[in-house]
Amino acid sequence: MSTALLSFEHVAFGYTPARQIFTDLNYQLRRGTLTVILGPNGIGKTTLLYMALGWLRPSAGRVLLENRPLDTYSRAELGRRVSFVPQTERQPYSYTVMEYVLFGRAPHLALFGAPGKADKEAARQALARAGIPALGDAYVDQLSGGEGQLVLIARALAQEPRVLLLDEPSAHLDLGNKYRLMQTLSDLRDGGTTILMTTHDPEIALTASDETVLVDGSGSVMVGAPAEILTAERLSRLYKLPQGALEIRASRPGLFLRPI
Repeated sequence: MSTALLSFEHVAFGYTPARQIFTDLNYQLRRGTLTVILGPNGIGKTTLLYMALGWLRPSAGRVLLENRPLDTYSRAELGRRVSFVPQTERQPYSYTVMEYVLFGRAPHLALFGAPGKADKEAARQALARAGIPALGDAYVDQLSGGEGQLVLIARALAQEPRVLLLDEPSAHLDLGNKYRLMQTLSDLRDGGTTILMTTHDPEIALTASDETVLVDGSGSVMVGAPAEILTAERLSRLYKLPQGALEIRASRPGLFLRPI
């Protein structure tokens, strides 16, 4: 069986003829990995996630999920296979965490169907996998930023997806919550969840990812082990930093800014 869960084959996409985000994208997301899409803000990282969700269609090439063209799936079929965690989500009403996580069961319910015993058990398991089993009775609008991000992940896990997509999940978190979030994602990966997430933070790519997809705005991407493709010189060019401003220490993978 192929290890590719999600595949982009010769994909091109642009919002306008003058703004081509991808021109010949070829990439395969391997099962059971935590893969990071890295690049500056506004470079096209979220666009790649939206194509993986079927929200955007390529102008050329195709996207496949488990060797089947993405555009042949119904929305319910996709919802049972792919889940998405946005950066933030505004809640117009006050829900308990359990009520909110149960929304993730929607692709498994009949039209106008109510969650049953199995759905509630799936939601409880999702809370446990996200590391927040004690928050079920709390209200979503009263959570900290870190807790709220983990609740979004729990809702996505309740879908029982084969691939979990996250858009800049650590963007608004402090250092402690960022650490706890990345530990949760690492545990999920170790438990068999396939994860694809965007970030503009090279430190996360270097220390947490099995594979990095580097998006530089040229229309193509560079894919490989983070230690191989994330060099100080390449990152300095990508983020428009002075030569010598970055140092990557091989003995303990990490990236450090040096005063110039």
